[in-house]
Amino acid sequence: MPMRRLSAHCRSDSRNCVVVMQPFSYLRPTTQNDAFAALKLEPAAAVIAGGTDLLDLMKLGVTAPSQLIDINGLPLAGIELTGQSVMIGALAHMSDVAHDARIVKGFPVLSQALLASASGQLRNVATVGGNLMQRTRCPYFRDNTFPCNKRNPGSGCSAIDGFNRGSAILGTSSKCIAVHPSDMAVALVALSADVVLASRSGTRRVAVEDFYLLPGDTPQNETVLEPGELIVAVEVPASPEAKRSVYLKVRDRASFEFALVSVAAAVKMKGSIITSARFAVGGVAPRPWRTLGAETVLAGKPANVKNFAAAAAAALAGATTSRLNAFKVTLAQNAIKRALALATGVAGP
Repeated sequence: MPMRRLSAHCRSDSRNCVVVMQPFSYLRPTTQNDAFAALKLEPAAAVIAGGTDLLDLMKLGVTAPSQLIDINGLPLAGIELTGQSVMIGALAHMSDVAHDARIVKGFPVLSQALLASASGQLRNVATVGGNLMQRTRCPYFRDNTFPCNKRNPGSGCSAIDGFNRGSAILGTSSKCIAVHPSDMAVALVALSADVVLASRSGTRRVAVEDFYLLPGDTPQNETVLEPGELIVAVEVPASPEAKRSVYLKVRDRASFEFALVSVAAAVKMKGSIITSARFAVGGVAPRPWRTLGAETVLAGKPANVKNFAAAAAAALAGATTSRLNAFKVTLAQNAIKRALALATGVAGP
């Protein structure tokens, strides 16, 4: 079914807007094979589920797909728990996952991260797969009047010398300092989760921490998703660490706000000793940032303030700040210490 999209291109210093009509077609496949065939026939198509991010980008003129492939007719909304893992379908709504009793009990960090995301209304619509594929919230990426290497490779990064309070301090490059926006992805990295991808060639699994690419010289390439592939599920292994996990999000306001800094911490304890720890930091890098050095610092050590501080320092080693975001180093270190205190019980109930 052919449809049209309206996009308004306006200068910030002008009342005049040029409205451009950009046509696109709409398709709703009922099987995965039909979806794969549609993606092959229309390489410039975009997959839509909840549409909470994609439609915004289309309205802003940031993206202009030739076709919308609506996958809501596919059977990908289940949440299935086995003894070894939980399999969450790509079309499962964020609110359903967050409130699922099995997730709340066995994977509390995931439930907490989802409940800290967006608003209640959006969580009722947004999907797991869509959340993983959402684009950066960098204001320069979402404004066509500014250069952005992610949107237009080679045009420059306006954030480097611009308003960069929310920009990344780890994993950046001279081409891009945007941060990844997903809360859920940070929790999934801490939980050693995999993304399950499917195409006409079959399925493959990719660790969530490897799913996202650092900007380097090609910030327009954000994930390892290949043309013709769909996210069909997320698989999260059950573990003692998963049961003892927390998500802490620091933001400018309490609702419908993206993280300045967030931390997902999952630990395994034997008495007062941390036998293993795994955690990731959000709001500080172009992808959820796992800190292997900090995890090593904690392994086999008592759960106390001194060791938490050492882990926090290791996690932020190598941070590179911009004009307005140096505060994120201290903020992230404090958030890591607090999250570890909560996860280990040092902070009390």
